[in-house]
Order: sequence, then C-alpha cells, then structure tokens
Amino acid sequence: MTFRATVLTLYPEMFPGALGLSLAGRALERGDWALDTVQIRDFGLGRHRAVDDTPAGGGAGMVLRADVLGAAIDHAAPADDPRPRLLMSPRGKPLTQAKVRDLAAGPGAVIVCGRFEGVDQRVIEGRGLEEVSIGDYVLSGGEPAALVLLDAVVRLLPGVMGNEASGGEESFENGLLEHPHYTRPPEWEGRAIPEVLMSGNHAKIAAWRREHAERLTAERRPDLIRK
Repeated sequence: MTFRATVLTLYPEMFPGALGLSLAGRALERGDWALDTVQIRDFGLGRHRAVDDTPAGGGAGMVLRADVLGAAIDHAAPADDPRPRLLMSPRGKPLTQAKVRDLAAGPGAVIVCGRFEGVDQRVIEGRGLEEVSIGDYVLSGGEPAALVLLDAVVRLLPGVMGNEASGGEESFENGLLEHPHYTRPPEWEGRAIPEVLMSGNHAKIAAWRREHAERLTAERRPDLIRK
C-alpha cells in the first residue's frame, strides 16, 4: 500500500517544495509515497472563479466558501475514500508524534489548506474535516503547515530513512526530548566529548543518554514530564 497525500490549496505550486528533496524527494521518485494537488480555484464561482466571501455577521477579512470547498473535496476524495480528511488550522488539535505515526500507518491523507480568515464551519462539519495545528501561531495559509505534517509522516514510511532504527530515539518518540549529540573531532574550542560516550560501555552510554534526555525535557518541556 502506497501512502497517498492529496492537498487542496490555492497555491499548488508550493508543492512538493522541500518534500521533493533529500530522503522524501527520493522516496517520492521511487513511488514509496505519492502526492497530488487540487486547485481549489478550479471550483470557484463566476468568471473570476471566486472562492471566498465576506464573513456572516460582519468583521474583517474573507472566508472560504462552503460550496466551493465542498465541491473541491468531493472531487479529491469520494465518499468511499478511506483517507482521513485534515484541515490545517491554528485552532486544531496539536500535531503530535503519535498522530504522525498513526497517519504513516494508514493509506494517506486528504489535506485542506485554509486561507484568509478561515473556512466556513459548515464544510468542516459536512465533510468531516479534522482540524490539525502545528503550533500556537498563525501562518498566512495552511500550505507550510501541510508541508510540515507531510515531512513528519513521510520520513516514517518504510524504506524512506536509511537507518530505520534512528527514528526510535528521536524527540517525542519515547515521551522525552532527544539527548545531546556529539561527533568528531574529540575536542573543539576547548570543549570535549563526554568521556562516557567514548568508553564503549553501551549500558553506561544508554544511561547517560536517558539521564540527559530527562533533564532536557524537565527544563524545556515540563508539560511532557507531567504527561
């Protein structure tokens, strides 16, 4: 089963972007995963292909229309499409490594990239869109967020990472931030690699890494420790 991502956007030229490079790009070329885009404006209304309108109740900005976006979603993902439908949104549930793993184990995802002030709530409800956020800040659109989500997912697909074991020790995989890393030269600007890492004692190395991962997590992300 090939993981297939379909991205609905007003700016399809933003894809694959960075996903066309490095490990993700090579995996895309090999067919380890697939990516296609749908131009929302193709379903716009009138001579100018309008996709938005003023917010009901007044206020600043514009809102993506339910009828336009609904038609685009129906084209991209028929009712029997098993892939989850995601809307990149700052008010969504935070993206976690657990969610990334779930997506990577599935058939793919249909990802809607919002623009303007937001998306008509009726299409969110009517098409079962799951709102997902990549952080507590606002972007100009959902496209950068979609790229982040796909990058996190694609690297977990079979055959994408050269060393499959490397992903298991990274930040958030075990509920902790990752331990510090070192490599050659043994000393740089008077700073030496910790002796334990040069000892060859794998048990002591594992204990050192665990200790420092816990310390970093407590200092920088105490919320993870509480969980």
